[in-house]
Amino acid sequence: MGKVLIIGAGGVGTVVATKMAGLPEVFTEIMLASRTKSKCDVIAEKIGNNRVKTAQVDADNVPELVELIKSFGPDIVVNVALPYQDLHIMDACLETGVAYLDTANYEPLDEAKYEYKWQWAYHDKFKDAGITAILGCGFDPGVTSIYTAHAAKHHFDEIQYLDIVDCNGGDHGKAFATNFNPEINIREVTQKGKYWQDGKWVETEPHEIHKPLNYPNIGDRESYLIYHEELESLVKNFPTIKRARFWMTFGQEYLTHLRVIQNIGMAGIEPIMYEGKEIVPIQFLKAVLPDPGDLGENYTGETSIGCRIKGLKDGKEKTYYIYNNCSHQAAFEETGAQGVSYTTGVPATIGAMMYLQGLWKKAGVYNVEEFNPDPFMEKLNQLGLPWVEEHDIDLEL
Repeated sequence: MGKVLIIGAGGVGTVVATKMAGLPEVFTEIMLASRTKSKCDVIAEKIGNNRVKTAQVDADNVPELVELIKSFGPDIVVNVALPYQDLHIMDACLETGVAYLDTANYEPLDEAKYEYKWQWAYHDKFKDAGITAILGCGFDPGVTSIYTAHAAKHHFDEIQYLDIVDCNGGDHGKAFATNFNPEINIREVTQKGKYWQDGKWVETEPHEIHKPLNYPNIGDRESYLIYHEELESLVKNFPTIKRARFWMTFGQEYLTHLRVIQNIGMAGIEPIMYEGKEIVPIQFLKAVLPDPGDLGENYTGETSIGCRIKGLKDGKEKTYYIYNNCSHQAAFEETGAQGVSYTTGVPATIGAMMYLQGLWKKAGVYNVEEFNPDPFMEKLNQLGLPWVEEHDIDLEL
């Protein structure tokens, strides 16, 4: 049906390439590219059957990206590289007339800031060029946004309160490790919190607001209010929302390590001089921490991510909880990657499928909740991330 170029050969890239390779009727040709081609070669060899071609590319180098896209001729580029590289890859897609999909919003290299404004600014360029760009097609952002669209379409006349809840109830056996790129992960969870309330953003200190929440098959876990990018697009696209928040679980040991890392300056993003060379502390820290892609083999437990929603249906107040639980062990057995990579990679695969099947195809730059959620929701059940709905329950929030 179509050719796809995947950029990024970490845990998520591994999942995307593996899942796409198992769907030859949709993904007729697959290329996996990264700054380090040998990483791509290892993934391609594990998948086998010559299903995945590999290439070297520097995702910060637009001419290199353009050259690769022109030589391979994909129908869509799936960006699972670093968020710093989103705009470079979007520029290359514009120059070559190829559709674009990512799993996380752009953020500047020198500032821990999470906004869609930089990518939304590309809307007219993509629209005028007749090209589709799909933003935030991982789990959160991604599936959580599609859950919200599904709820608005099928279960509510008016969504008023939205709480996205993200629990990793797994254990990787390491003293300290992050579940995805350490540089991005640490920046994300150490920033100030923020939530939407009555038409404006309310800022909080990092981890200032927290409470225990009960997660299916996991139990009670202390959950912390943090800012997450999908809140920005969801309150824009569902203007009836009065309050929108994002909650994530952290263990006390993790938070202790995080405080130490911050206190000794290792979370810093400003360059410092070390033995006559400039280094960025958080990039050095990334180099010595465990690779998230290597955590899967001994990872036990599961994730639980979903949306807890309150609003109106037929003039009456309604509550609704939709979620998925994903086993780290099952994810590793299927793809060789842990559950956090799996829950990001499967939605990216489905999003690319939606585009190639012509179901999510319109010129411009769009967040996933702006497309029809129904075919995507159907594929979640078929491709390893089944969802569960609960109606009229205590949301705890």
